[in-house]
Amino acid sequence: MADPLPQGEPAIRITAMPADANPAGDIFGGWLMAQMDMAAGIVAARRAKGRAATIAVEGMTFHHPVHVGDEVSVYATLAKAGRTSMTIDVETWRRARTGEDRQKVTQARFFFVAIDDERKPRPLPQTD
Repeated sequence: MADPLPQGEPAIRITAMPADANPAGDIFGGWLMAQMDMAAGIVAARRAKGRAATIAVEGMTFHHPVHVGDEVSVYATLAKAGRTSMTIDVETWRRARTGEDRQKVTQARFFFVAIDDERKPRPLPQTD
């Protein structure tokens, strides 16, 4: 059964390049994880209205490979906000450069904490 397509716009969309791949043309998992962390960081910084730091990642499993030339779209959604922390759900999807079919590559849950100028946890601002 195919995964339901993601909702909304991706936080990041990028083309996988040869420098991001092993000699067989498969993209490194670490590169994908970095893209996911950046996407989650965008969501965290907007909610924190300032700096936020990654404190944990949970549940990453790779379902499909990403190849050089694939379009990679990373979707990030704020799942929960506490006093200083945020939980952000992230999904990564691939689309071949010349095709229209998309596949979910991986997903994970990222945990962030809002931090001040001294890199100490600070309360999240109230939402409107």
